[in-house]
Order: sequence, then structure tokens, then C-alpha cells
Amino acid sequence: MTRNSDEHPGWVVAPAPVRHPEAAALLREYYVEVADRYRLLHLGRRSTPAELDRELAADSTDDLIPPRGLFLLGRYDGEPAACTGLRALGNDVVELTRVFVRPQWRGTGGGQHLLIAAEAAATALGATRVVLDTRLDLVEAQALYRRHGYAEIPAYNTGDYAEVWYGKSLSAQPRA
Repeated sequence: MTRNSDEHPGWVVAPAPVRHPEAAALLREYYVEVADRYRLLHLGRRSTPAELDRELAADSTDDLIPPRGLFLLGRYDGEPAACTGLRALGNDVVELTRVFVRPQWRGTGGGQHLLIAAEAAATALGATRVVLDTRLDLVEAQALYRRHGYAEIPAYNTGDYAEVWYGKSLSAQPRA
């Protein structure tokens, strides 16, 4: 769990059950945002509720449950405001996924707190490296990752929406 800091006193990030209603609400908002951005860019329209329901049902979160993964929920002043997940890929590598901060809390340090907590959790899971994929249009996410030491790496998967891949070594990170 990351605790409040002087710079961003309202944030607390801690593990949470991925099937909890607060987690489900955050994940749905995440999917709506990324799906709408994709469809607006490529199809000129937003996602339909049926498309979102179908995609959410097809994209299991079973790999975000211990011991092979973990889901983190960020709260700002007690309100569920952000989330991310980790899944073990093997060979001491975990994948960071579903990084999301609700729009009303963007700019308050939520992304930073999610990454700090995720990296600490990855280390606790025995990982020495974190990898992730994202899309080219998610420029805010890419900027966040680069600011926190993630560098572009070769593709490690063939996901439908994966367009750019990042990685970061945790072995040089100080342990708390």
C-alpha cells in the first residue's frame, strides 16, 4: 500500500479484489474511455453498450487475482478514483495493465501513485521487470510511463490494440 505524501495528500493505493463492485465500476469506466477513444479515432463513433458488454465479458480479469496477479485500487480522499492490475508473465516479469485514473482526479498525482504501488507489488511478487503495452493514441499514458523510467521495448505480445511496448527494470529500484 502506498500512503499519502506531502505532495499529494489525498492518495492511497492498496490491493483490492478485482471482482469488488468498486473495481468493476472503475474497469468499466476504463473500457468505455479506451474503447470510445479508439472507435472515435478509427470509426468516427462511440462504443455501443452492447459492444462494451461483449468486450468486458470476453476480457477476463482472472489473471489479476493472487498468486498470479494483483489488482490495485487507488482512492483519493477515500473515494475510488483509480486502478491498475499486474499479471505474472513468468521469468520474473509482470505485466502492468488497465492503468486508469478517473477524469476528475487527473492531475492530482494518481498515475504516479499507481505506478509506485504497482512496482512495489511487482517486487513483492518476485518480479525484476515490468512490461506493458499501449496504443499510440494514448499519449498521456505514454508520457506517464516515460516520466517514470519506462523505455520502449520490442513487442512481447500480439494484442489487437498493442501498438507500442514499454519495460522497466525493477532490480535497480530501492526496496522499502
